[in-house]
Amino acid sequence: MSVLQCLNRLAGHSSRATSCLHHAHALTVRNISTTSPLAHLILLSRVRVVDNSSLGAAAAANKPPRVIMVYNKQRIGTVGDKVLLAIMGQKKKALVVGVKQYGKNMTPKFDSNNVILLEDNENPTGTRITVPIPSHLRKRKDLAKVFAIATRFV
Repeated sequence: MSVLQCLNRLAGHSSRATSCLHHAHALTVRNISTTSPLAHLILLSRVRVVDNSSLGAAAAANKPPRVIMVYNKQRIGTVGDKVLLAIMGQKKKALVVGVKQYGKNMTPKFDSNNVILLEDNENPTGTRITVPIPSHLRKRKDLAKVFAIATRFV
């Protein structure tokens, strides 16, 4: 029985109209995805540069930087991971210092996906960081120069 025949029976209050209720319900229910596209850092996720580098300031006025590579096995970026960004027609490495997704217990959740631009020798490009950095990253010795320019910790 087609959907059109079911609608005609429902309109005419036929005795077999109750068998058509399933078809009428299928017309009104839609499957809508409610997952957030920026819940975690994956390929082509938009990010916000939170240091005072000139490249980050220029990107804030133009197209937002996008993640083109996450340097870990799962390819999903979290706080403390290094990523490769496409920013202003260039490829730059960056350190993730804040994500929108929920992390482990007692880790902060940020309003945006925040990154700090890094040079090829892993030094930060900017001289100041404008947002608080999660304090659980202080255990990592390879990020000492990043913590030297940070002013606030969460």
